[in-house]
Order: sequence, then C-alpha cells, then structure tokens
Amino acid sequence: MAEVVQQRIEDRIPELEQLERVGLFTKQEVRSIIKKATALEYKLHRLIVNKEDFIAFIQYEVNVLELIKKRRAHIHYQFKREEIEFPIIQRINGIFRRATKKWKDDVQLWLSRVAFCKKWATKGQISKVFSTMLAIHPDKPALWIMAAKSELEDRNSSESARHLFLRALRFHPDNRKVYQEYFRMELLHSEKLRKQKEELEMADMDLGEYEFSAEILGGKLAEVVYRNATEKIKEAEFVISLLKIAAVFDFTKELQDSILQDLQANFREDSLTWDFMAKRELEAPGAGQELHTAKGRASDVSRREERCCQIYEEGLRSLNTEPMWTCYVAFCLERLKRKTNVSELKEKRQERLLGVLQRAHDSSLLKENYYKNWLEILLSSGDSEAAATVAAAATQRYSQSVSAWRLSLQTLMLLGSGDMAGLFRSALTHVDPKESLPLWQLQIQWSVANQSAEETEAMFKRGLLSSVAAIAMEMKELYLDWSFSAGGYKKARKTFTSLQENRPLSKKFFTRMIEIEKEQETPKMNNLRDYYERVLQEFGTADDDLWLQYIQEEMGPLGRPENCGKIHWRAMKFLEGESVERFVSKYALLQTGHL
Repeated sequence: MAEVVQQRIEDRIPELEQLERVGLFTKQEVRSIIKKATALEYKLHRLIVNKEDFIAFIQYEVNVLELIKKRRAHIHYQFKREEIEFPIIQRINGIFRRATKKWKDDVQLWLSRVAFCKKWATKGQISKVFSTMLAIHPDKPALWIMAAKSELEDRNSSESARHLFLRALRFHPDNRKVYQEYFRMELLHSEKLRKQKEELEMADMDLGEYEFSAEILGGKLAEVVYRNATEKIKEAEFVISLLKIAAVFDFTKELQDSILQDLQANFREDSLTWDFMAKRELEAPGAGQELHTAKGRASDVSRREERCCQIYEEGLRSLNTEPMWTCYVAFCLERLKRKTNVSELKEKRQERLLGVLQRAHDSSLLKENYYKNWLEILLSSGDSEAAATVAAAATQRYSQSVSAWRLSLQTLMLLGSGDMAGLFRSALTHVDPKESLPLWQLQIQWSVANQSAEETEAMFKRGLLSSVAAIAMEMKELYLDWSFSAGGYKKARKTFTSLQENRPLSKKFFTRMIEIEKEQETPKMNNLRDYYERVLQEFGTADDDLWLQYIQEEMGPLGRPENCGKIHWRAMKFLEGESVERFVSKYALLQTGHL
C-alpha cells in the first residue's frame, strides 16, 4: 500500500513544481498539499474504504482547483494549464470513477460527478459519464431527461438528445415527463434552425446545396412526438401540458390549433378541458388595449370573464359533476380575490360567485372546503341570515365531517343564533367519536361563555366518560383549568383530588395542578410533594425531566435540599433506557449551576 501511495504522490510532483515556479503557491503551501494528499491517499488504500473518504479527497482536490483559479485571477497568469489543472482534473475524474464503480447505486454520487464535469472537465467526458450512469440506472426517467438536456445545451447536439429520448421511451413508454421534455426539445431544435436560417438570410450567404427543411422548421418532428405521446397517454391534463409547451413558441400556431381540436374532440367529458377552454378567453385579444381608463379596462375584463362563464355554463350542461363545479367555483373565487379599484367589477364578481356556490350546493356537488369561502363572503357582507342558512346546509351536506360541523358551529356561535346545545348534541351524534375532540373543545368554549357553571360542569363530566382516551384526557385538563378560573384554588384542588385516580391520565393534568399550587401566595410544599409523587407513579419510568423538576423544587426556598439525594437514588432506580443517561447528564449540569 505504501508503495502505491508513494507513487501517486510522486506523480503530483511536476504539477506542484509548476505551481511553485510560476508563483501560484509558495514552497510551504506545496509541502502542506503533499502532507494532506498523502493522508488522504492512505485512506483510499485501506482494506475497508468509506465513501466519505472518497468524497473528502474529491472535495480537497476541488478546493485546490478553486484556489488556483483565484490565484491566477489575482496575479493575472493564465498559462501552463495543461501542466497544472489538467492533471488535477484527471485525478479527480479517476477518483470519481473508482467511487461510482464501488457505489453504483448512489445516484447523488453520480450527479456530483456530472456537476464536476460540467464545471471543470470537457463536454465529451460529460457524455461518457451520463452513458455509464444510464447503463446502471435506466429505471430513472429524470436521469434520461438530464442527459438529453445536457446533450442539447452543453454539446448543442439535437441528434444525440433525440437519440437519448428515444432510448428513454423504450424503458419508460408511458412516462409523461419524458414525452413533455422530448416535445419541448424538438420545438427548441426547430426554433434554433429557424434562427440560423434568418441569420444566414440576413447575411445574404449562399447556402449551396444545403436547404432547411420546411417541415422541420414548422415543428413537424414535435408533432410526431405529440401524436405518439397522445396515443400512449390519453388524458386531458397531459394534452393541455403539451399545448402549454407549444404556446411558448411563436411558430406553432398550426400545431396549437391541431392540439386544441384534439382536446375538444376527445376530452369533452373531462372538466379540465372545459376549465382550460374557459380560461383561454381571458387571454383573447379585446378592446382593453385601446382603453386607458380604469373603468374601460374593468369593462373589458368583465366582458372576458363573462365569456369564460359562458363556456363553464356550456360545460355544465353536458358535464354536471363535482369536478366541473369545482373548476367553475375555483375560477370565480380566484377572480374575486383579484384586486380592483372599480367597485362595480368587484360587486359583479361577488354576485357571480355567490350564485355559482348556491347552484353547486343545490346540485349537491359543492366541495366541503368551499363552504368556508361562502360563509366568509356572507359574513363580511353582513348577511347574517344567509350565513346561518349556509352553515346549517354545510352540516346537512357533510353530516359526518368534523370540519364541516366545526365551521358551522363557529359561524352560528358568532351570529348567536340557533339551538346551540341541540346542535352540539347532533354534531357529536353524527361524527366519528375518535375524531370529535375539536367539537368537544368548541362545545366547552361555548358553554363557558353562555351557560351556567352547573351546566358547564355537567358537560365536563359527560366528556370525562368518553370512551376515546384523547377526549377524556383533554376534558380532564380543561376541567381543572375551568375549576381554578371559576372557583379558585379550593375548587381546583377538589377537582384534582376527585380525578387523579381516574384513567386515562396525562402528564399535563398533574403539571397544571403543580403550577396552580405555585401560583398561590403561600404554596404548600407538602402538597407539591404529593403532586410530584403522584405524577412520578404514572410517568416516572420514562420522563427524566419530572425527576429533575422535583429535585429543583426541593432545592428551592420551600424545599429540603437533604431530600435531593433520595430523589436522585429513586430516579436512577425507576428510569429506564436512554432516559437514565439523559438524567445523569442533566443532573450533572444542575449541580454545576448550568441548568
């Protein structure tokens, strides 16, 4: 091993001598490089090598390259690159080659190699790296796309990019992203040829026998890709994505028209088609270009939106489904959220949205989340009666949804209307008990604000009987808090005493009682000890913080420091697993005053 390392270090000597000779590095820096490189080389030649050692070596060599680059710029010396940089680059490529051969499955390592080649190596090397990587990872479409883009952008080779995309489609014949990028590449190729032709024509150069194919210039190759893609993937969303790519290029009008015709002919039963067709009307040319007043522009926007709505209405006549209504509502909502200083336009948008929401609801096809938007609009406009109606309608439509009930109940609480006690009972009857905690919390909030103490306490007691542990624990914690705020310390202590043995139990229930005790003018240490002892019975095997808090309490002005040793001994006996180590380290910090 030593002989191999020595040979590799000796191979560096010519480049290091050049670095010192031309003044890029000092003699001391060269020695430092030799020392560091020797240490790194030895790590690479051990019997068991780590990937991290290869990465560290590569990073060190790249740092040397970066430093040489900065030094060259500083002293304005740009010669002898073949003697200095090229050997380092070849060495890094060699290390990358060894690493990727050993850890073939590490895609990130391959990508790091590609990134290095793009910055420091030749374009030919990038192609070789991609070729080797794709032979090992042909199952990753993103790598095929990356390789094809590299051929197109770095090597300016449309033919190689096309070849890679065709190979990618053999492995991934139904991959949307591969088809989209292949389609884009062919359009970019056509655009590049068109620009070349324009430049040659402007220069009035004789092209000889060479002619630019009118079909390729017009994007026929991209059209072939489109036809093949849509035969494999028959989805409106995919066709729309290709249409959007084609729309970026100004020479694709015929292709866009062809795609649009296919979309309308083959996907009329898809809500995305109608949504796309409707939104296209916003981009259509109109009179707004000639109008310079705010009202004139608003009038033009209003006309465009009306045309959009006409298409949505046409779509609903043939496709009365929830996705279709969702597209229509989403469009109206998005237009309402757009800022405008013209009140007439804003009012018209709001009126339109409210009408569409009502019709979608009447058809029982309005999505649950849109009821919230509906209520917000009605409440902001002050229409309390309509808001109450919609709130009730939401729970009828989604009677098993916790979020629908919560939204409805919050709205009715805000309006102060309806039989709230009855509505809460109905809500808890309809929803899954395991998901009903938010409704219990809301019910307690309403009861505290609107009912008598006796009724509220009765509600807490009903919650405590819940078969769902999360609800019973939450009710216990809220009951203790309410007892303290409504009846003071005595009430809270009575509540705590009555519930401290009732399972399920939570740590928060006990710690809240400890906080209440400490908030008193004259806290009783005996009571605190009782609370700590009780909580430690339940959670003392895993919670090291509770033991530390108990010790800190005894170290305080109310406690007895001599008890700390006993508590520490008990903690070491009770705690299990990793909590023991945490307790020991924290206790040491506590003793030294660092906690």
